Amino acid sequence: MRASSSLPLLLGFLTAVGPAATDMYLPAFPAIEESFHAPVGSAQYTLAAWFAGLAVGQISQGTLSDRFGRRLPLIVSTALFTASCVACALAPSILLLAAFRFVSAVAAAASMVIPRAVVRDLADGHAAAILMSRLMLVMGAAPILAPSIGGAVLAFGSWRWIFWILTAYGLAALALVSRFLPDTLPPEQRVRLSAAEQFRRYHHILRERGFLTNSLVGGFGTFGFFAYLGGSSPVFIDGFGFTPAQFGLLFGGCAAGLIACSQINARLLPRFGTFRLLRWATLMDLATTALLLGLALAGVHRLVAIVLPLFVFVSVAGFVNPNATVGALSRHGAHAGSASALMGMGQFVLGAISGLLVGVLTDGTARGMAGLMLAGAIGMVVADRCRPLPYTGAPGTDLPE
Repeated sequence: MRASSSLPLLLGFLTAVGPAATDMYLPAFPAIEESFHAPVGSAQYTLAAWFAGLAVGQISQGTLSDRFGRRLPLIVSTALFTASCVACALAPSILLLAAFRFVSAVAAAASMVIPRAVVRDLADGHAAAILMSRLMLVMGAAPILAPSIGGAVLAFGSWRWIFWILTAYGLAALALVSRFLPDTLPPEQRVRLSAAEQFRRYHHILRERGFLTNSLVGGFGTFGFFAYLGGSSPVFIDGFGFTPAQFGLLFGGCAAGLIACSQINARLLPRFGTFRLLRWATLMDLATTALLLGLALAGVHRLVAIVLPLFVFVSVAGFVNPNATVGALSRHGAHAGSASALMGMGQFVLGAISGLLVGVLTDGTARGMAGLMLAGAIGMVVADRCRPLPYTGAPGTDLPE
């Protein structure tokens, strides 16, 4: 099956559900804490609950998509996401908000796992990386627009309206999936596995070095990126006195760099390949985060000294994400849903840990955020050095069932 010209638009819109639901309420952290009379930093635990829900959801959604196809699990999960956003909008306490965010994340995970599996159903190698980069062009609008929308909402109303907007997004995604998404996994290729068989499949996938190392590169990248997501709001709103709207604009500017790099990645792939581009990206992240931590520890409290390293770090994710994903899934076309889910679960387990740690380390400076970002970058470089030589994608070289 070949991808239609509109399919990257649809997959990008669906994949953006997760980033939109993550980023739109970041400017609202201080308002949420004030609304519930909660301690400073407690709103970040709702973000950690979201990341934990994504980890749980990813591992289950991949299995469901290999069993029932790509379309049905996505429809059911999108409906659940929409309902849970209503619950978040009505949450009476920060504890229940965190619980509803967990449920919402379990559902939203389908829109992150299944589009990756659809890409692997349709393409491999450079073609898959280019398709993934095009998908990121669309989904990249979410981290640009979402914080600005959240900031604008806070200028005129309650933080609860952010979740009503996400409810509308969920309804739109549900309508589009129901009407336009094809099922790229034919019935004859679907598999029904017992729990023991599924665990054996996961064990089989984890034993493949290319999957494990590329997944770790992506996972440690997520660890650093989520430290930025959870830590940047207190740094700029509390530390530099930004308004939520100003923070949204700054956050969106960094996200624009990510989108630009994802498109540059697609153009450079035919010449340099995923292996070299990912290696360069991990080294750039290491240098950037080391600089950021050094400036933070030195007590440099100048906006440009924090913003520029963050902009480079976020932009480089446009090289890391598509290339690590393609490298991890290349030899698992026969069970792309399970492999995609396993990769996503690892990423968001690390993301949840990062979210908890950045909440503990928040002190109004960039020190805690920068230290966690550097730890993620070190993990990326180590995992990258363990990667096997590039996989050629030659026919018949998928790993067996």
